[in-house]
Order: sequence, then structure tokens, then C-alpha cells
Amino acid sequence: MSSAVLTAGGELAGRVLDTLAEATTDAPGITRIAYGPGERFAHDLVRNEAEKLGAVARVDAAGNLYLTLSGRNPDLPAIVIGSHLDSVAHGGNFDGAAGVVAGLAVMAELAVQGVRLPRDLVVLATRAEEAVWFPLSYPGSQAALGLLEPQALEARRSDSGRTLAEHMREEGFDPDAVRRGVPGIDAAQIAAFIEVHIEQGPRLVAAEAPVGIVTGIAGGFRYVDAKCFGAYAHSGAEPRFARHDAVLGFADLIAGLEAEWDALESEGHEATITFGRVQSDRTQHGGSRVLGELGFTLDVRSAEAAVLDRIENRLHGTLAEVGSKRGVAFEHGPRFTWEPATMSPDLIGRLDRAATELQMRAPHVPSGAGHDAATFAGANIPTAMLFVRNENGSHNPHEAMEIADLDQAIRLLLRFVTDFDTDQP
Repeated sequence: MSSAVLTAGGELAGRVLDTLAEATTDAPGITRIAYGPGERFAHDLVRNEAEKLGAVARVDAAGNLYLTLSGRNPDLPAIVIGSHLDSVAHGGNFDGAAGVVAGLAVMAELAVQGVRLPRDLVVLATRAEEAVWFPLSYPGSQAALGLLEPQALEARRSDSGRTLAEHMREEGFDPDAVRRGVPGIDAAQIAAFIEVHIEQGPRLVAAEAPVGIVTGIAGGFRYVDAKCFGAYAHSGAEPRFARHDAVLGFADLIAGLEAEWDALESEGHEATITFGRVQSDRTQHGGSRVLGELGFTLDVRSAEAAVLDRIENRLHGTLAEVGSKRGVAFEHGPRFTWEPATMSPDLIGRLDRAATELQMRAPHVPSGAGHDAATFAGANIPTAMLFVRNENGSHNPHEAMEIADLDQAIRLLLRFVTDFDTDQP
């Protein structure tokens, strides 16, 4: 279902997103660096908009922003709607920001309709979700719950080389409190966390649906500096039986994991396996040489922990087999992991019922990318996500979310929060 006329919240969302785009344009896209001027502008903008709607603003030690519209009984655990406001360099305007703005839009709708919820509604704008700036998973939302590991504060920002702690302090925040695990919000005081985000894949576009309800967020593991070592040799003089070809060894690795991926899909499992960077030393390689060293990255994701374990077992088995067959050796290098997150069945059911009441198509879809919602789900907080249809993926200037589609998510969110204390499973 699509609406030709936007809600008041949808109009606010469009205006705020337009302002964000204009202020943070960095051709060919937009850039809002974590703990940088673009993210700062975005936080100030949404704070000002929320305060106009009667919300009370506060900031925690890590700089996460909490915008609270008080309910009739503030002692009840709150409903929290949240996402992030940073972006990748030269990215799109909607990744993260659409979710924060959707929360503001719900506040605007409640104000227009004169509705005061039984419990507080909090819009949360987190910091530093995009791992391109700091090599960390969700440091803002981790800090919000007091869960950020102290050593994470020593992570260095990719553009400046300075630490997360230094950037926090420079922006006026308190990394020492973050280091001590001081939370910005009490997990026990959150009744539900819900994140709205543009879909970063093609499922909703293919389904011709404006909104989707997320079933789970993929976890994964990543090797960021793996290598295959063979031996350099003359391309014409080295016979096949004597070769230790890094390219053929790497090709066999790809084929082995591709076969495992095929098997998983045939059994109904979802996963992604990506060799994101493949490189050789240009001072050593050449058209007349057998390649003796090849570097690569490997990124594996699935919402099923058992699938991740299975792929990793196959990976190590394949490395041993290929090493023996091709006479090559592999080095894994650093390994990074993040856990899968399952969305709350109860909250999914509530969103399903809200969509039915609104006569809105909202198919269930998985998330292959990570989101702040994974932090809240991992802390045993009831968590849900809505995806908004978006063409051309994300992390690029060509994100193409329509405000009319975001308005559908706003309508669904509004029904969800107003029904929360009356909805019966």
C-alpha cells in the first residue's frame, strides 16, 4: 500500500533529511565522519527538531543522544527507536539517518494527534556505527549499554590516526566514564528497541513492498590480512609438477568455499562469502612469472551461528587440502567476529498485526549487514527492525529511498507504539 499524501511525520522526515543532505554533501555523496563535523551537525539538527516537539534531550559519556517524549507513567520501561547518524565517506544520505528521523516523525505524529503514550518514547541517535572509521562493531551502542571493552577506546580512526578516546574527548564527551562501563541507558528500563533502516539489498525492491520486517541480523567473521604463499618462478621454464602457484592455490580455496555455499543454499540456509580484496605485490608479479604471494580478505556472514561454524570448519579443511595439493601455505592474519542477532518473535508478531491493520505489505526479510539493533538484541533486550525499500544498495551516493516508503514505515511504527500497551498476542 502506498499513500500519495504524507503524514505530518513524513513531511518532517523529508525536510530533515533534505537539510542533512545539503549540510553534509561531499561530492559525489555525503560524508558524516564518526566524531567529526558531519555527525556533530546531524546530532545537533535532530536534537533541535525533537526539542521543538517537546522532547527532553540528554547525551551520555560517549556522545549518544537520547530524546525523550515523556509518557503518562515514566516508571514504565521505555520504547526506544534508534539508529546512527554517521556515514561512510561519499556515501548516501539515508543509511542510519532515516531510522533516527523516523523516530522523530513518530513523535511529530503523536503531537499532531494529541496522543500521550503510557510510557516514555525515546529516540536514540548512536555514534560511530560505521566500522569504516573505527575497526569496531557498534561502539556507540555498546557504550550506551556500558558494554564497550576498555581497549576499544584505543582504536584509531582511519583518517586521523587518533584514538576513539581522543576523539570522544575532543567532542566534549567522557571516555573515562565509558572505560569504567558507565551506561547511558539502563537495559532493564527498555521495553522494546526498534530500528528503522534502509534495506541494503534488493529483496523489497523485488517484492514491490515499501517496508519489510527483519527476522534476524547476520553475524560473521572476517580475515582482513590473509595471505597465500607459493614460490615465484619463470612462467615458461617451471613445469607444472614443480610449481607452487599462489594463484591456483587461492582459486582452489574459492572453489572449495563456493561448493560449501552451494550446499548450504540447497539445504535452505542463508550465508554470504566474500573475498573483498585480492592483491599481489606489483614490484614482484609479472606476465611471465608464476605468482609466489597473494593477499586477500575474507568476509563470511550468516544469521545462523551453526552455519558460520560450518563454513569456518570447511575453510580450515580446505586450506589444509589446498596446501598439500598445490604446495602452498596460508596465513590467516587477524580475525574479527561479531555475533548473529535474532529479532524478538513477540515484537515481530506485533509489527505483523500492525501491518495487517494498516493493510500494508510488510514481508519478512533477513539482514545480511550489521546494525546497532544487534547490540540491543545481544543484551537480551526485546529488539525489532524495519527495513525501508531502497534501490542501489547503500554505502554509495546512489541510495534511492523514497520518502513515501519511509512514510509507510512511520505509519507502521506509530501503530506499533500506540498499540504497545493494548496489543494482545
